Amino acid sequence: MKKIIIVTGASSGMGFWFAKLLAHESSEFEKLSSDELWIIARRKERLEELRTQIENESFQEKIKFPKVKIFPIDISGIQGALKIKELFENEKSKGDFKINVLVNNAGFGTYGEFARTDIMREMKMIDLDCTSLTGITGFAIPYMQKGSRIINVASLASFLPLGNFAVYGACKSYVLSFSVALAAELKHKGIKVTALCPGPVNTEFADVASRGARKKVRHGLSAEKTVLDAIKCSRKGKLYSMKFFKWKFKAAASRFVGRYFGAWATYKFCKRPSN
Repeated sequence: MKKIIIVTGASSGMGFWFAKLLAHESSEFEKLSSDELWIIARRKERLEELRTQIENESFQEKIKFPKVKIFPIDISGIQGALKIKELFENEKSKGDFKINVLVNNAGFGTYGEFARTDIMREMKMIDLDCTSLTGITGFAIPYMQKGSRIINVASLASFLPLGNFAVYGACKSYVLSFSVALAAELKHKGIKVTALCPGPVNTEFADVASRGARKKVRHGLSAEKTVLDAIKCSRKGKLYSMKFFKWKFKAAASRFVGRYFGAWATYKFCKRPSN
């Protein structure tokens, strides 16, 4: 039976590292080996570059990595999730397969006071960050078995409502809640679910969220280390992944902060630039 790893949003940032590090994991652990690595994102040229990097590493280091297959697809919303369902159905027509790992990484944010942001953009964020993730997960589960893993990229923003980041925080709160419930439902099947809840990470996120007003996120930490920890936590069946102490501290401290106060304080004192 063919075994597959799937990473969405693989063209940059944490998705890039999920693809590379899961390829290494597949080669290092016999029980976790996979035949194919599916990398999914809109930017075809970026996916091709990533495939070349992984194939070159495999050749230079004489390591057998999974075969990399690229899918330049816009997975936003219901229609995007249905495109992934179609991929699964096409694969099924060729024979049985198992999804070893599903990483729901695709997503974006928008900085700014909600009333002043582009509402169409906010709704597109919900389509990608919530609707697509939900659909892809649901369509993938029938192809999962004992030992399969799901990693959903939530955020430190999921622990409190955030002023100037209202919809993104709400989306990631949904992802976290969904992941925890899913972990409870799938435990008896031996399928592990991990919610990655990072704080600021060095990726393109701030540039996209601010529409170019902030090129780099403030106090951003290593995307590679963040992803490596998420993969380790997933292997161990841990529900949460937060690599750095200050992220864990802030998540724990959020329990003692009122939800309205958290939203008010971040609105007043955590201004985020946007064009």
